[in-house]
Amino acid sequence: MSEKLPNRPLVNAWDRVALARHPSRPKAIDFLPLLIDGFIEIKGDRAFGDDPALISGIGYFQGRPVTILAQSKGRNAQENIKTNFGMMHPEGYRKAMRLAKQAEKFNRPIITLIDTPGAYPGLQAEQRGQATAIAQCLQLFSSLRIPIIALVISEGGSGGALALSVADAIIMLENAIYSVLSPEGFASILWKDESKAPLAAEIIKLTSADLFEQGIADAVIEESLIGSHMDLHKVAAQCKDEIQIYLDKFLAMSADELLEHRYQKFRQIGTIE
Repeated sequence: MSEKLPNRPLVNAWDRVALARHPSRPKAIDFLPLLIDGFIEIKGDRAFGDDPALISGIGYFQGRPVTILAQSKGRNAQENIKTNFGMMHPEGYRKAMRLAKQAEKFNRPIITLIDTPGAYPGLQAEQRGQATAIAQCLQLFSSLRIPIIALVISEGGSGGALALSVADAIIMLENAIYSVLSPEGFASILWKDESKAPLAAEIIKLTSADLFEQGIADAVIEESLIGSHMDLHKVAAQCKDEIQIYLDKFLAMSADELLEHRYQKFRQIGTIE
């Protein structure tokens, strides 16, 4: 289990943001076949429709049945239009909840892959209950009696990411970012000036190093200095090892112990001694 950060030269927060958003950076669809065997995709929320911004289904992780919830950005313009640049609609979160309840019923651990700038903020999403869907997702994941591992592979932004990362362990790639608000959004609100996003990135502490230090990220996976697209197979292998360590730990707990661990993990975030 990771107890320290990768021994790297210092890179500023805005550089990390650029790496997390790099167009060549591997997407969930690239990681899935390297992490999961026999993946079977399950679509639809059984209420409105399917959301391509979330790839969901079941498969085997190191021989163990698991449920996968993977936020999906595109690798080109056409795929980005199809997946809405990884910004989920309410039906995506409702699909996630449907599969999470199924996972609990069959005692399957959940692995989530986080990669989104945020939930879709459009009018139709709001009309279909975006805020409620995210809130219900947060509530459900906080009470599931099965292990949940979240892997932040690139950009974990706003409530769109938080909804799928109420987890027993949060693992981040070294050049991933994770925050309740984008640097641009922070700069726009605080200074009415998006050009100050690089300064905002430093202030809001969104890098893997910042989050590991604060106890939010439990482990950080080392990458190439220029990003995981340069060594995808090596990074994926490290992710598998780290996920396995945490799965073994949490599967050894009773359901009550697991819930107490998850409660304490999130209860302690933001405490000042």
